[in-house]
Amino acid sequence: MHYSDYKTILSPQNGMNLYRGCSHGCIYCDSRSFCYQINHDFEDIEIKRNAPMILENQLRRKRKPCMVGTGAMCDPYIHIEEELQMTRQCIALIERYGFGLAIQTKSSRILRDLDLLKAINEQTKCVVQITLTTFDESLCRKVEPNVSTTLERFHVLEVMRNHGIPTVVWLSPILPFVNDTEENLRGILDYCIQAKVRGILCFGFGMTLREGNREYFYAQIDRFFPGIKQKYIQAFGNSYVCNSPNHHHLMAVFKEICEQHGILWKPDDVFAYLHGFESKDQQLSLF
Repeated sequence: MHYSDYKTILSPQNGMNLYRGCSHGCIYCDSRSFCYQINHDFEDIEIKRNAPMILENQLRRKRKPCMVGTGAMCDPYIHIEEELQMTRQCIALIERYGFGLAIQTKSSRILRDLDLLKAINEQTKCVVQITLTTFDESLCRKVEPNVSTTLERFHVLEVMRNHGIPTVVWLSPILPFVNDTEENLRGILDYCIQAKVRGILCFGFGMTLREGNREYFYAQIDRFFPGIKQKYIQAFGNSYVCNSPNHHHLMAVFKEICEQHGILWKPDDVFAYLHGFESKDQQLSLF
């Protein structure tokens, strides 16, 4: 790991990434793409020096509270978070200044900060977002080797449900010829139903590949799934979007089950929920 200096932590859209790079080793990770200009080894984590102090200065200057999002580009609970606790420090500031939080992770380490997540949700809104891609645990260990398994992430969703913290699942990516089956989809959706998730973000059944992550993905595919790389080359060439041959069928199943159980599934609706700041004080004043 190494430190770098930054002037801001919050983006203009109120997104926050405290680290650059990742140690989870997911074979499909789009953040490896060269377009993100990570000019160091992906596993050599870049840490934003003095991030909590910079974040506090930015929160103080905000005219009114809003939702702060984190986890889109780098998981806030990668392994070094256990030592550095930067995510915890920043969540504590978000709670102190009365902001909402939409936090995305694949790690059960988030349970360490349950006290802060509950505190935020009591005064405004905290949404925990969990990525689920692969129902089969042994397959999960190949596709997402250094992170909590799908079952462990499901347990996180259950804990959040039991504490009244709303959740959203990212059903992405689904790898063509690997886990693009109805059995996989129904297994994940059953977890979502049991956990009473508020919404599921699904942008289609497939994945994206571009320079940087394509090379890494193909190397791992060759390692774990011999012969599958050639199917990708024949089916997709150098295309950015690689949709599963089962896309239309899986999408029909997905929509039907979500609507049966009152789960938000249209991306615009889910993002509107994630970005919508809610003040419990304002809600109480209505009564």
